Amino acid sequence: MSENQKFQLGTIGALSLSVVSSVSIVICNKALISTLGFMFATTLTSWHLLVTFCSLHVALWMKLFEHKPFDARAVMGFGILNGISIGLLNLSLGFNSVGFYQMTKLAIIPCTVLLETLFFRKKFSRKIQFSLAILLLGVGIATVTDLQLNLLGSILSLLAVVTTCVAQIMTNTIQKKFKVSSTQLLYQSCPYQFFIVLSCLISVSVNFSTFLVIGKTSPVTYQVLGHLKTCLVLAFGYVLLHDPFSWRNILGILIAVVGMVFYSYYCTVESQQQKASEVSPQLPQVKESESDPLISVDNGSGMLSDGVVPKAPVWKSNKDLHA
Repeated sequence: MSENQKFQLGTIGALSLSVVSSVSIVICNKALISTLGFMFATTLTSWHLLVTFCSLHVALWMKLFEHKPFDARAVMGFGILNGISIGLLNLSLGFNSVGFYQMTKLAIIPCTVLLETLFFRKKFSRKIQFSLAILLLGVGIATVTDLQLNLLGSILSLLAVVTTCVAQIMTNTIQKKFKVSSTQLLYQSCPYQFFIVLSCLISVSVNFSTFLVIGKTSPVTYQVLGHLKTCLVLAFGYVLLHDPFSWRNILGILIAVVGMVFYSYYCTVESQQQKASEVSPQLPQVKESESDPLISVDNGSGMLSDGVVPKAPVWKSNKDLHA
């Protein structure tokens, strides 16, 4: 088999694998989200990237491909850009209607053609442009239903289109420039993408908890909690990431923890005293009502101490006989 035939066979295999895997994962995700009610798309994306990296690490351990380090800045830039594009596509789907999201995906093709024409001097013939126009028209008719526009969603969609186009162009350019395979590039860029998507996901929880803590407590308490987070970040950075750590850091963390304990203790004591002071003025009124056994029933406004409404006085016909 000649080199040209091997290249064509590899291209056909890559196209077939892309179609089969993409259609399968879309159907699987649709069943997971629509049927089973799993609505955490960004979490699912981060899991995809994590499993991909672990699978590639196992494949590397089994020597199914060779690890080829190359320009770290190129890998970092590509990984960050690709992770941002994934996050923006998920946000675009969250802030827009499904129809507008489909329009966003359709806009990726003409944007890619425009960028390659402007920056890489790549030429697309009239026939290619005509066929792409027909393709976009058909997919648009089939998929685009409702178009609901909003400013934030439109900005996110525009950013998603640009970052996705640039990331896909970089995928092709980096492989040719550094002569690396798709597996080698994916293996080195996948951790960046995973942590970017995971960071975006955690940021939602951080922002929500910030407003929740301030609303439940006070801004000062939130700042104290923030310093506790700083101490934990220093400790975990030393344990997990092997950041430099000295006795000065340990002493500072211990002193800060003591201050937090004192703050929590005094806040609890003052809160209990405040509650006691709010309850104490009500006690004399309660005792006065309990000590008065006489209930005025003549005006009908009396009430027993145990909360039972008194019965209205009944007129007895033989009242004068017993006088």
